Amino acid sequence: MAYPLILIALLVSLSLLHHSRTLSCPSTHKQALLHFKSIVAPPPQPTNDSISIFDSWITNNCCNWQGVTCNLALPSKPVTHLSLSAVVPLPYTAPSTAIASLFAIHTLRFLDISENSLEGEIPSPSQGFASLVNLTYLDLSSNLLNGTIPSNLFQLRNLKQLNLGGNSLTGFLSSAIANLFKLQVLSIEDNSLTGPIPAEIGNLIQLKLLSLSQNHFSGEIPESILRLARLQALDLGNNSLTSSIPDQIGALSNLSFLSLKMNQLSGEIPVSISDLKQLQSLELNRNSLTGLIPSSLFHLKMLKKLNLGANKLLLNHSLEIHPRSSFSFLSLRACGLTGSIPGWLSDQKQLDFLDLSENQLTGSIPLWLTGPQIGSLIMSDNNLTGQIPSNLFNSRNLSVLDLSRNGLSGHLPVNIGNASAIMILLLGSNNLSGYIPPSITNITRLLALDLSENQLSGDSFPQFRTDTYLAYVDLSENSFYGEVPVGFGPQIRSLSLASNKFTGPLPAKLITMNFIENLDLHDNYITGAIPHWIGQMSAIYVLNLRDNRLEGAVPFAISNLSKLHVLDLSGNNLTGTVPAEMGQLTGMVDTPITYFSISDLFTFSLDLSDITTYWKGALRDLGYQRVSTYANLDLSRNQVSGRIPSELGNLKGLKSLNMSYNMLEGEIPATFGLLHKLESLDLSHNKINGSIPPSFGSLYQLTTLDLSYNRLTGRIPVGGQMSAMTDPSSYANNSGLCGFQVQVRCEPDDPSEVSEGELDAQGEESIGDHWLNLKWGVVYGFLLGFSVAVVVSYFAGFLYPNAPKRYLRSLR
Repeated sequence: MAYPLILIALLVSLSLLHHSRTLSCPSTHKQALLHFKSIVAPPPQPTNDSISIFDSWITNNCCNWQGVTCNLALPSKPVTHLSLSAVVPLPYTAPSTAIASLFAIHTLRFLDISENSLEGEIPSPSQGFASLVNLTYLDLSSNLLNGTIPSNLFQLRNLKQLNLGGNSLTGFLSSAIANLFKLQVLSIEDNSLTGPIPAEIGNLIQLKLLSLSQNHFSGEIPESILRLARLQALDLGNNSLTSSIPDQIGALSNLSFLSLKMNQLSGEIPVSISDLKQLQSLELNRNSLTGLIPSSLFHLKMLKKLNLGANKLLLNHSLEIHPRSSFSFLSLRACGLTGSIPGWLSDQKQLDFLDLSENQLTGSIPLWLTGPQIGSLIMSDNNLTGQIPSNLFNSRNLSVLDLSRNGLSGHLPVNIGNASAIMILLLGSNNLSGYIPPSITNITRLLALDLSENQLSGDSFPQFRTDTYLAYVDLSENSFYGEVPVGFGPQIRSLSLASNKFTGPLPAKLITMNFIENLDLHDNYITGAIPHWIGQMSAIYVLNLRDNRLEGAVPFAISNLSKLHVLDLSGNNLTGTVPAEMGQLTGMVDTPITYFSISDLFTFSLDLSDITTYWKGALRDLGYQRVSTYANLDLSRNQVSGRIPSELGNLKGLKSLNMSYNMLEGEIPATFGLLHKLESLDLSHNKINGSIPPSFGSLYQLTTLDLSYNRLTGRIPVGGQMSAMTDPSSYANNSGLCGFQVQVRCEPDDPSEVSEGELDAQGEESIGDHWLNLKWGVVYGFLLGFSVAVVVSYFAGFLYPNAPKRYLRSLR
């Protein structure tokens, strides 16, 4: 009996061993996953106690690993699903070659490796994605992938969903996309693809979602898209598409979302668009569409979002509108609205976002528009009058209010702080008066506050709490007075208090604003010296202290502002010399290409106040969102003396340099010829002597030059833009200058000093004069040389009768 029992036990053990082996995933799949992990998993940190998906990848059976799914119904237990989104934590990146590790798992049906900061091109070995013949779902979105889409990806004939959005892919979208005829979802938005949308995309008749937005596609919208009868969402926005919207767009009867915004589309809105009975969202804004807005759009019962703003469309005022839609989002920006605010809006009880800006609306803001449901109200650039209704601020849902550039008057409502959810409050360029209500500090979510260009006054400013998010404040062009206020919270990034009546010195509390990037205090009555602690404001990009009463020397500590690229200290009483350390302002060497903008946080445009500075001889506005492209140094209209430091030639990012109306002396540094991006240079009204450096001929972008009222001498350089600087006023009151630019002929020490460039610049008549002078010079030179030779030969023969004849011949 013992033998049968032993045999049974052996059979059971073998069976269990075999069963345990079949519970494990294939070794090739396990090795592929471990290879993927070895590439993307960040190095272990001794203090990092966060949980990672890879913590479970320690057992022998990869079917038990987090993010891994196997087909347990098959004996081999192959891996079929990989949900590996966001397994690479920020701020780490990983090479895109990690994707190739997964090509060995041929049984994959579902692959999601989105949001992993995978960097580089999509790998494309000989087979690549083509080896994943069973794949139906592929998501590579929100990585750092670049290069073109590999051709073997278009061999995945079973693919139903493809998401490549949020990368940096380039090149054309191949017509081979038609091979993916089972696709239901195609999302390639937010890349850099170019060229036309291939007509073959119309062969993907199973598509329900097509998103190609935020690329650089050009050309027409292909008519073949109209064959995609099952399409529910079509997003072609933010490209460079031209021509018109297809007339038969209404054939896509299942569409619930249609976005063609931010293109270059022209023509009228097709009438057939009203056939889209399922449409819930329509975005046609920021194109060049013309004609009347079809009234039938307001009859689409399902329509919740309608954005037609920033076109050349007009609303037909002769027709009464009775919308069947219940809008939550409505933008009729720049649609030619006139008269009072349309009364039919009073029936829109679900309206959360309303933009009627850039029209010709008149009258007051009606009380029915102050309902509790409104979240964003944008009515800037109209002709609205009257007071701001206090009921507007009783809403706890109001998050954006833009009433700027109207004719509103009266005081700010005292209950302004009741609207505690406001993030954007723009009331600039009106006729508002009085003080700022203290309740405004109750708005802890406030990000941007613009009260500029009003008639507000007072010397008492609300002190915002330390937990406020306030980042942008513009109180410029009012009548505020007293000391410079600084109680705007620790998050402030842009502070403009210009064109008021502030007095006293610069407050030391400015250095507590650790994130401030733009500080504009121009046109006030600020006194005292520029303090050395200003060098601690390390985040600052723009510093404008123009037209105050500052005195003393420019502190060398200002050179510590490494990000500074606009510095305007003009119109003060500054003395001393220009610090050579200013040549270390690295932000003016390589001009930054990014700049913080509040509007970056929102999906709609915000017109924030410009930054003003002297540019090319006049006071100009630099767009707030474009200021990072400028590098400007202005020390004009002060009493600065001494020599101009040659170190300023290090500031190779400068576009404008103004040091006029000072007491500078010495020579212009030759290093200024290294300022190759310089467009405007003003050194007028000083005591500068010497010559204009020949290196100025290298300033090829120079368009404005003023060296007048100095003591300059010598030849004006030619070459580059200097040959085009022919306005005599640029050199006025420099009696020692010569050159064709001032129509004063220079007397060359030698004919060879007359450069070919100068000859070209003086024209044919001057060239003829030079040639005539040179010709007669040659004749006179020959006669003089011959006479001298004869005389020398005669005396040589007389004094040295025994000299060899060869030597005498050489003298001749």
